[in-house]
Amino acid sequence: MSKVPAKPTSAAVAAFLDKVKSTPALRTGGSAGRLMFAMDATASREPTWDRACRLQGEMFTATQGIGPLEIQLVWYRGFGEFDASPWLANSAELVRRMTGVQCHAGETQIAAVLEHAVAETRRKKVNAVVFVGDCVEENVDRLAKLAGDLGLLGTPVFVFHEGGEPVARKILEEIARLSGGAYCPFDAGSAEMLRDLLVAAATFAVGGRKALEDFNRRRGGGVLRLTHRPR
Repeated sequence: MSKVPAKPTSAAVAAFLDKVKSTPALRTGGSAGRLMFAMDATASREPTWDRACRLQGEMFTATQGIGPLEIQLVWYRGFGEFDASPWLANSAELVRRMTGVQCHAGETQIAAVLEHAVAETRRKKVNAVVFVGDCVEENVDRLAKLAGDLGLLGTPVFVFHEGGEPVARKILEEIARLSGGAYCPFDAGSAEMLRDLLVAAATFAVGGRKALEDFNRRRGGGVLRLTHRPR
């Protein structure tokens, strides 16, 4: 399996920004942007979980000049174990909860993540969902239906796919496409890329496409390794 390039290409950046142009600009009206941060906590995910624990604070830091951010940590593991935190407004509490989770073997529960995202955004708008995982072991039609529901609600899913396994890639690309989000593979060793992806998603959740474009310009146009499957 070929490695994902360590640095994003200008073509990938252009593709993502072009996709974001079709997403309505967010109007938070002074309220916090809300980002659902969903992670696969099955056994194979432990190294990336630990890495994300170290990086998550930058999601809050990056949005300080744009507006407030709230993050809900969602995860699954083992045999049907699924959990969602309260909405958190500070990095210390998020990392405390993340470090308390141990990864256990089990099957994926992406449908549960998407169902939860639908329910949450119907209660109060969720501006974006980030999903970090490596495989898919579920009914494709059900996942597509739920992703489409999120698309209708205006809640894009940014899928960060570790390893790029081909079957999972096809399904995860479709989840991103149907929700109006974006898909990006990343390599297990690319901590810098994962950091930039998480920061970019948080920036979008708080400030919408304009904030993301500003972020991209500040970082020199080479920070978003986000691609999407053409419609």
